[in-house]
Amino acid sequence: MAIHFSNILLPTDFSEVAQPATCYARELAQTFGAHLHCIHVVDDAYQSWSAIGPESLPMGPPPEEMLELGRTRMKEFCAEAFADSDISTTTHVAYGRPFAEIIAYANDNAIDLIVMGTHGRGAIAHMLLGSTTEKVVRKAPCAVLTVRTGKEPFVMP
Repeated sequence: MAIHFSNILLPTDFSEVAQPATCYARELAQTFGAHLHCIHVVDDAYQSWSAIGPESLPMGPPPEEMLELGRTRMKEFCAEAFADSDISTTTHVAYGRPFAEIIAYANDNAIDLIVMGTHGRGAIAHMLLGSTTEKVVRKAPCAVLTVRTGKEPFVMP
């Protein structure tokens, strides 16, 4: 069985954790001549509310403003990460639950491989915080390559 990737998805939150995954996605796209899709998801849970009930008001910037900021950051990200390459790229900025938007994008765009960073947190932190990467690994319609930063020490569970 020959392995070939035509469409690679790189979810990014523009953090330090995403940097090693960006390097892997770039190299894999070049090696396989694949089209690289970059997605950033504005988490709908970022918005807090001043109260609960009919008189509640959202606190923080409106979703449209966050989406525009995401699009601006995505342009900057791609200009820096892929400017000196001939990799074919598509960008997408979405609003919602990150794992659900990543999986939906993968389904809708015939993605063969998702390359994403992971914090590599310990079991307790993972249980308390959850993991977008773990949810994508469990529910993705394709292979998922997770890339650690290498800065987290290994702790035997």
